Amino acid sequence: MENPLKIGILGLGTVGSGVVKSLEGNDLVSIKKVAVRNINKKRSVNLPVDVLTEDSFSVVNDKDIDVVVELIGGTDPAYELVKTAIENKKHVVSANKELIATYGKELFELAKKNNVIILYEAAVAGGIPIIMPIKTSLCGNKVTKVAGILNGTTNYILTKMTDEGADFAETLKQAQELGYAEADPTADVEGFDAAYKISILASIVFNQRIDVKKVYREGISKITSTDIQYADELGYKIKLIAKAELLDGGSVDIRVHPMLVSKKQMISRIDDVLNAVMVEGFPVGQVIFSGPGAGEFPTASSVIGDILCLAQEMEAGDKNPLAMMQCKHETAADILDIKNSHNKYYINLTAENVPGVIGKLGEICGKNNINFVSILQKGILENDTARVIILTSMALEADIQKAVEEMTNSSIIKDITNVIRVMD
Repeated sequence: MENPLKIGILGLGTVGSGVVKSLEGNDLVSIKKVAVRNINKKRSVNLPVDVLTEDSFSVVNDKDIDVVVELIGGTDPAYELVKTAIENKKHVVSANKELIATYGKELFELAKKNNVIILYEAAVAGGIPIIMPIKTSLCGNKVTKVAGILNGTTNYILTKMTDEGADFAETLKQAQELGYAEADPTADVEGFDAAYKISILASIVFNQRIDVKKVYREGISKITSTDIQYADELGYKIKLIAKAELLDGGSVDIRVHPMLVSKKQMISRIDDVLNAVMVEGFPVGQVIFSGPGAGEFPTASSVIGDILCLAQEMEAGDKNPLAMMQCKHETAADILDIKNSHNKYYINLTAENVPGVIGKLGEICGKNNINFVSILQKGILENDTARVIILTSMALEADIQKAVEEMTNSSIIKDITNVIRVMD
């Protein structure tokens, strides 16, 4: 290419290194500058010394750079760097789900004002192409639901708990040793990462702004090997599901939490570190995208795809490249309170081993408009309490919360081990 696209990269960690390696020999792109924390650190990529810099703002302020590729993660200093790049009329490619979910409204408006584009395919599902297909191939559909497994760390942990019968703490430690989980795993195991991603997807498919702070979120740290075992016996697997659904009244039901998923559903067979995204709408029906959701080269694949799309558009002389990828929505979504949602439920509890327990549970549930699908006693424990597993039909979350509170206050119910929603 006579005038290759000049890019500046912020961050040369796992993904940044994958991007540099994958762009070697590509004549559409020229890497002009790369910002790193420590210029003397040994790296797996070979770059000229004058390309590296410890001054990140020198990248976003460089007049010769056409596109800034932000791969540092988090919001500080990523927000100020990306904002400055846009103000300098540079296109941005980012893999930063927290940045896009938290500051997307401001950054997209700023990009529109400066006639530049923000591309962020890698921010949602690693190597799975999902944003571009939604905005292009599926743009003629009325999408009503998007859901899936959007975090590879939690999926790995739940898969190992299922396959090996191990508990959460043991499996988390193994995931950390393998590099699948961070030293501080909170963002993954407590659902923050998946909440950022489903917020981004929901904003695209419903053409509304999503306030990520209003997204209901539960992680997997309370899931026990016992829950995994009983779910399996009942024909389910437990997965961390991120879900967004457009309801008839126009509000959006958006949340992240563990769910029992029927083994008959394809998404239940997405295991280990793989991700999957299901999109449902008219006229397409239901489609599922699946693949590696993280890692050096899968994520680099999405980043490079965005970069090369820009390169080809700009080579063709397009003054407004990839206009279809611009954020055009301004309406804030009316997000449903979780108490007003309807779900099926799995309830795992222990009770005194005395006559009348099942009747008492039926009384509490009946009073709160909850019907049983099944109720099973799973033997007597060492302390002479009985393990009881309840599966309900569709019920209002607020009614379930009232029933669980009554069960907790009942003298014959000793412990509510877990309450998990069931994917319908």
